[in-house]
Amino acid sequence: MHDHLLENRLRIAESLNETATLQHRLVQTAFDRHARRLQETLEDGSRALTEASRKVFAQLADFREPEALARAGADYLTDTSQRTLLTLDALRKRGDRFIEHEAAGAPPVLVYDYEVAVDGADLPRPCNYILLRITAPEGVETFDWKRPYVIIDPRAGHGPGIGGFKPDSQVGVALRDGHPVYFVAFRPVPEPGQTLADVTHAEAAFLREIHRRHRDAPKPVVVGNCQGGWATAILAATNPDLTGPIVLNGAPMAYWSGKIGQDPMRYTGGMVGGVLPALVSSDLGGGVFDGADLVMNFEMLNPGRTWFRKYYDLYADVDHAEERFLDFEKWWGGFYLMNEAEIRWIVENLFVGNKLARNEARLETGRPIDPKAIRAPIIVFASHGDNITPPPQALNWISDTYSDEREIEIRGQRIIYMIHEQVGHLGIFVSSSVARREHTQMASTLKTIEALPPGLYEMKIEDQIGEGHETRFTVSFHKRKLAELENVGDDGREEEFAFASVARMSEHLAEAYDTTLRPMVQASVSEHSANLMRAMHPLRLQRRALASNNPLTAGIGPLAEQVRATRQQAAPDNPFVALERLWADGIEQTWNVVRDMRAMTTELAFLSLYASPFSAWFGKARADKRARKTVDQLRMLPEVLAALDHTETGGYPEAVVRMLVLMADTRGDVRRDRLQRSAEVLSTHAPFADMDPASRARMIHEQTLIAHFEPERGLLALAELLSDPQERDRAIRTVEYIVGDPDEMEPRTRQLLARMHEILNVGETTGETGDETRAEPAAAPAGAKAAPRKRPAGSRTRKTPATD
Repeated sequence: MHDHLLENRLRIAESLNETATLQHRLVQTAFDRHARRLQETLEDGSRALTEASRKVFAQLADFREPEALARAGADYLTDTSQRTLLTLDALRKRGDRFIEHEAAGAPPVLVYDYEVAVDGADLPRPCNYILLRITAPEGVETFDWKRPYVIIDPRAGHGPGIGGFKPDSQVGVALRDGHPVYFVAFRPVPEPGQTLADVTHAEAAFLREIHRRHRDAPKPVVVGNCQGGWATAILAATNPDLTGPIVLNGAPMAYWSGKIGQDPMRYTGGMVGGVLPALVSSDLGGGVFDGADLVMNFEMLNPGRTWFRKYYDLYADVDHAEERFLDFEKWWGGFYLMNEAEIRWIVENLFVGNKLARNEARLETGRPIDPKAIRAPIIVFASHGDNITPPPQALNWISDTYSDEREIEIRGQRIIYMIHEQVGHLGIFVSSSVARREHTQMASTLKTIEALPPGLYEMKIEDQIGEGHETRFTVSFHKRKLAELENVGDDGREEEFAFASVARMSEHLAEAYDTTLRPMVQASVSEHSANLMRAMHPLRLQRRALASNNPLTAGIGPLAEQVRATRQQAAPDNPFVALERLWADGIEQTWNVVRDMRAMTTELAFLSLYASPFSAWFGKARADKRARKTVDQLRMLPEVLAALDHTETGGYPEAVVRMLVLMADTRGDVRRDRLQRSAEVLSTHAPFADMDPASRARMIHEQTLIAHFEPERGLLALAELLSDPQERDRAIRTVEYIVGDPDEMEPRTRQLLARMHEILNVGETTGETGDETRAEPAAAPAGAKAAPRKRPAGSRTRKTPATD
């Protein structure tokens, strides 16, 4: 007994020592990286300021006559005083638009007309969500038989509309391709008692209404932006029969993930007390959480940009920048509310608890949320330039959910991710260049993505030729392993155990508050005090203070009109303008240094507190990862055993799909032209065209399992599946048409194709008929149907992924 206790104490001591060593290494790494970044910020800023100063003083030296310098100074004073007044006028207009927007019910900031398709307030479980159908602009035609697009914008303090903020946007890309587009919006104030479960029920009802309107179309693509991404994943996991492919744009799904030395936003929960601030804020708001608090958190991430540079850029180019500034501020300043139950669920299950990726989240009692339940293909779009949802937060849920890439294949899932090198978080949704490139190519890829064998892929886009809407790109899909995925924008996940301590601490603080102070806080709040607190929020106050209904600013408008009529701009080479820009760069540089020092202090404090041995012990119960199956256990899954039992069963369609999967396994990537030919054959050629999409997907899944678990047996069984010599010849020609020019094949692929010829006793056809079968769809293998280009009037032909 004594020996057992001694061994136990030694194990505990060893564990504490290992944790302390790990903590020291994490703190040292964080300090080194922050110090390096701070040094780079200072050096880059100093270098830029020095160069700018040299140019300014060189300009001043060119003014040899005092009179000329005095004239330049007078011109600058006139210009800057006029710009100051015009900037104040722009801020006055912002305040007026803010008040008008709130008075109108804060409608979505879409640039498109729309009609209300379903109002969530009329559903059995009322909520403030509404389904809008976007009206195609003049000159654009949409078709009801094409796959609908549904865009879910984030409800993260701001209002809806960012996905259709510009003509070159997610909405615009889908409309130009002829797809019906629906937009999931929401009103500023939630319904009494509304929960996130009510919201998900409403979104499911929206999809059912879309299906009713488009019975001949494939299931809709659902696009989730930022916080709308996890809402989309929950919708697809709890209603897998309703969604087509889902797209998660900049969507945080693994909240504990990130890179040491950056991504400071993930530490916020630990530094402020977990869910406690949200509960107190909701109680002071009369049971309603103010989204302006979330917007303030976003602004604090980069104060140099949001608190200074944004306004200076307006001031510096007020003659041209005003309208762009006002359009963006209309969305940025549209503050929306949540019920306490909603924000509490979000913080406890996502922001702090990270339960979605670990399969511990429940939408409501008895209704768990399992990402594995998603049956539709998933596309994830992330960016290294995104400091709100860095790539690890967008991608690590995949490795948390699946044992390895083989389980993804066994489950019949297709997960495609794409990573931009530099675009920021908002740029993912509002950048015109991203819309023309990434979103356009994703939309194009969705037509053929269901022809991919199940698995994990990285999508890569390379610029090619053309300009504007005529630009063409080369798109390829590269098979990836989960081990590769965890190296994307990450350097390991050793620090994540510290967040488990935060999760448990948050639970204890919430319980203590619930049972002690909360009843008194709630009893002290009235409707009037709650409304007053929201009205006095700094973000609202700064807008209202400069609106026209303020007597101190009422005269700015007429004065600004006079200034515009007599506007006198300083010359571009005016040295005082250059001095002004130098001053502005110095101010922003100072803010950037403050930002970097704050980030360093926050991370070091977080790791010192929550990565300590005691905190590791405290959070151990919340640090467990999701239980995952071994390779041997995966092989024994019922769907795998059932598929292997059918290895020698089937005919021409099973043989073609099996051959394609076997050949795909010999390549590291799949070009889109091959994918398009595959989708064409599997959806428009006999006998595939006569299959319903669900049956075709099941067949692809089954053949994928056979090809992966019993490749040799599956290959030899082709002769049994194709007993007719004509069928064998047709199958070989179909496969060769899809895979393309043999000169572009990898050696392993050519060897496998030659072996298929040998097993099926079919002579070489590639050199004789390859050009004929691959030139155009019209010259495809025998039995092909021409791919429909436009839906005939009154036709009930089922559309497919190749034409949707």
